[in-house]
Amino acid sequence: MTSESFKNFDPDRVPSPCFVIDESALENNLKILQYLEQQSGAKVLLSLKAFAMFQTAPLINRYLSGISCSGLHETRLAYEEFDGEVHCYSVAYKESTLEDIVNMADTIVFNSFSQWRQYQPLVRQALESRPQLQFGLRINPSHSEASHALYDPCSEGSRLGITLNKFNVKSNAGALNFISGFHFHTLCEQGFKPLARTLDAIEEKFGKWLHSLKWINFGGGHHITAHDYDIEALIARIIDFKKKYDLEVYLEPGEAVAINTGVLVTEVLDIIQNEGQVAIVDSSATCHIPDTLEMPYQAAIIGAAISKPLSDSKDTPASDQSSSITQGHQYRIGGVSCLAGDLMGEYTFAKPLGIGHRIMFDDMAHYTMVKTNTFNGVALPDLAVWNSESDELTMVKEFSYTDFKNRLS
Repeated sequence: MTSESFKNFDPDRVPSPCFVIDESALENNLKILQYLEQQSGAKVLLSLKAFAMFQTAPLINRYLSGISCSGLHETRLAYEEFDGEVHCYSVAYKESTLEDIVNMADTIVFNSFSQWRQYQPLVRQALESRPQLQFGLRINPSHSEASHALYDPCSEGSRLGITLNKFNVKSNAGALNFISGFHFHTLCEQGFKPLARTLDAIEEKFGKWLHSLKWINFGGGHHITAHDYDIEALIARIIDFKKKYDLEVYLEPGEAVAINTGVLVTEVLDIIQNEGQVAIVDSSATCHIPDTLEMPYQAAIIGAAISKPLSDSKDTPASDQSSSITQGHQYRIGGVSCLAGDLMGEYTFAKPLGIGHRIMFDDMAHYTMVKTNTFNGVALPDLAVWNSESDELTMVKEFSYTDFKNRLS
């Protein structure tokens, strides 16, 4: 099991389905990230695309330097609810949204020379009213580290970032005016060594421009708060990089902020027999935890063991009782939507499941709430914050039919 504190949480305390975040576990991650800031001199930004529960903003504000956003709505949320710097990167901007973003963000990163040139009049106008604004370009080092094609920004033909050959085009020679930094992103749930190799590629290909910049953003995908991450090696490399190029260094982890801090509580609605027992729950993989289908990976269940990995799952976590539960009651867990593949996987439980039994899917804080949908009219999971030290529980949001209807016309 990864979220240790939830061994002591009673899932019957919240409605079902419900995401529950342990703010004590969240704070532990934030302390590690703050240590990284203090020891390395880098600035850490929360990536809202992974975790955007602004109920926790006061806690996050105490530890991190700001927020990383992916467009207008995230930028507005960061501007309204969080403290610190607001950085925005988008694959492409609409003029109408960029007009708003320049009034809220502190740093804006462009994905291409063409958009950077297109919006020069807007950029110049924004700098007149907000001279502290900074602009950057996302670079693509053409160096793949991600293990899954879906999450590889450096794959052949990628639309993400500017490759070296574009910098060598004569028409782009003067396009670095007003550019103060570079941004790159190549990782996905990875340790220090893949970052080190990426930085080697960055220095080799883009090193001649780094001395003229003010900052560089190492992007996200860093598993900094994972138990086996070599944080001291990261600190040393950041210090060296800052000294070598006289740059401010940013990192924008998402999963590392929220990893092992939350669960998805769900309830068994029915148990059917079809080549084994199938437990139907009031949640859904496709509606509530779509990352398990996209990645794909199989989520662990607290108090159960994964008995049979999903056939196409490339990344299946260990279960807390995978070694102790060698025999028991096997169930395939299925979601409530009509999608045939709405399955969470096969698990072994020490005791048989029954109608009304609550189960908790582990490590469900990141890339869950931000991706939920109402396909089939499936209700969105409610949101709760729990403190494993004080045992205080707060219901943050309970969704209803109105939330479903208001998304439609």
